[in-house]
Amino acid sequence: MKAMIFAAGLGTRFKPWTDQHPKALAPVNGKSLLQRNIEYLQQYGITEVVVNVHHFANQIREAVENANGWGSKILISDERDEVLETGGGLLKAAPLLGNEPFLTINADVLTDLNLDALLQFHQQEKALISFGVTNRKSTRNILFDKQNRMQGWVNLATNEFRFPPESPYSAANALQELTPKAYSTVVVFSPAIFSLISRTGKFSLIDVYLDLAGTHKIMGFDHSGDRFIDVGKPESVAQAEALFD
Repeated sequence: MKAMIFAAGLGTRFKPWTDQHPKALAPVNGKSLLQRNIEYLQQYGITEVVVNVHHFANQIREAVENANGWGSKILISDERDEVLETGGGLLKAAPLLGNEPFLTINADVLTDLNLDALLQFHQQEKALISFGVTNRKSTRNILFDKQNRMQGWVNLATNEFRFPPESPYSAANALQELTPKAYSTVVVFSPAIFSLISRTGKFSLIDVYLDLAGTHKIMGFDHSGDRFIDVGKPESVAQAEALFD
């Protein structure tokens, strides 16, 4: 099985580190976020990994080469011409990901979610897409029905709701009928995804999910209680170091 680590972002919330470096190379207890996620994937036998690059792309290439991929085969998806966000980045990397189910994770997320359990869930549900979610506090949430199927998205701070086309839900009834859960960025995709993405250029995976959730099975795998942290800001590093040796 192959995986993709999204490492192309500008890391604007992670300044001043990202004024000189890509966020994916930020150290947590002596290991970069990128190395930690490559080693996390290795625990589940995933040793062929696509890494997309844009911001300080050469630094990531050099780190990978100097470490011999930390024991994995690393394929670079080069986005130096234009950062494409997660959805556009995934589409660009399609030729590197092949025709089998694959997994993605954001470089700035650290977790011990059981990938074997996520894959088993994905297969049992016969889903197009399955991703980790938790009940942790978050402003932006995916909305799920009682079967853990995605039905929408909400920003609780701004009261912005988004739904798939022809959804039976609306801002008026969503929070009464659906459960908001926080997105973990650890995702299993069936390879059919590439034939279903209608967008081009720069777009997010959330856009893709919302385009498809009305007609395809997109499922949330609740792994609340697992270790998880989004190392999105410099102050998050200390929290990450307390969670991950």
